[in-house]
Amino acid sequence: MNLRKQPIRSGIPRGPKRKWPKHRRFVRTFPCQVAGCPHPAECCHLRTAANSGMGLKPADYFTVPLCRAHHIEQEGRTETFCQKYRIDLWMLAAVLADKSPDLAMRAAMREAP
Repeated sequence: MNLRKQPIRSGIPRGPKRKWPKHRRFVRTFPCQVAGCPHPAECCHLRTAANSGMGLKPADYFTVPLCRAHHIEQEGRTETFCQKYRIDLWMLAAVLADKSPDLAMRAAMREAP
């Protein structure tokens, strides 16, 4: 007999999972995507009004490899950054997500709205 009180659920649907550590490790294996940059890369999240919010990072399938300096430069200015360096970060994020070894993340992407 279970004497523990069951928590009351609010009925509010929970959002989809946003953190995928295996995919982040995969993205960090690539060099910075700015041509000629020799620095090691970190995961840079691409933000839009639709995929993030106040204090909420976008899901990890919106990540690209950029070094720290380029990550700071790109922050909040994705379109300008893409024009300046002639790279399509959104396409790159989609390709990396499609090739990710994290099968659970790829399945979740297909189910996401």
